[in-house]
Amino acid sequence: MKKLSHDECWCGSHKKYKKCHEKFDKRLRYFKKQGYVIPSHAMIKNEKQIEGIKQAALINNGLLDYIESHICAGMSTLQIDDMTVEYLKAHDATSADLHYQGYPKSICTSVNDEVCHGIPSEDVILKSGDIINVDATSCYKGYYADASRMFMIGEVSEEARKLVAVTRECLYKGIEAVRPFKSTISDIGKAIETHAHQHGFSVVREFCGHGVGLSMHEDPYVLHYDPHYPTTLLVPGMVITIEPMINAGKRYVHIGPNGWSAFTDDGSLSAQWEHTILVTETGVEILSM
Repeated sequence: MKKLSHDECWCGSHKKYKKCHEKFDKRLRYFKKQGYVIPSHAMIKNEKQIEGIKQAALINNGLLDYIESHICAGMSTLQIDDMTVEYLKAHDATSADLHYQGYPKSICTSVNDEVCHGIPSEDVILKSGDIINVDATSCYKGYYADASRMFMIGEVSEEARKLVAVTRECLYKGIEAVRPFKSTISDIGKAIETHAHQHGFSVVREFCGHGVGLSMHEDPYVLHYDPHYPTTLLVPGMVITIEPMINAGKRYVHIGPNGWSAFTDDGSLSAQWEHTILVTETGVEILSM
């Protein structure tokens, strides 16, 4: 139903539509006529929601900082999960990972050729030369923030060091491609894919970024490669993750026996960095990193 200027805005701000998103909707209609895929209203966050997501992001950032200050050779990945439980409880937050579609732990720990969704275990002991992705999604007062970081344990190979560095560069190439009302999700993927290929690496296609904030996974999907078909226009108020998974070898992956952990088919190393970002009127604001 069409909104009238004096109606309450659809975004939940409790402001009049005229004072809130009326001009915004006119811009969306213009871009739709130009053939763009425009985001749904459900993808747009209001000021209160953005503030709540930022509070969750502060906790998520603090959790990853805490892990970064303790992670070392000789530690089991289960100990990382224990730290997560401890930290989130102390900050009145919870893990969005725990019990999500049956996932058994509070964080993901993916080592070496594990691409993502590695399950913490007392049997996985970190050793010098390992690279590990730690992926955390924290929930605070009903708001969600998501991020992951790579850690290099002890002395790692030159290949591993390069892969970790280039993967982070891919993330930031993707972020730089976000231009409100000018770029689409395809531009993020194209920037990531181009940079990875320039360095001889491949981009995993089976997993992607996503909207986040009011739940762990929301629309839209954020692809890390150029799909060569129209994708959603990026506009202010969208909160998304960009989280490229880059392989040293070929891009192909498979799911391991536990039903969760993804591995490279060729046994090559894999790396991932993830940020939660807010699309603003002028560019982006990184919330969780």
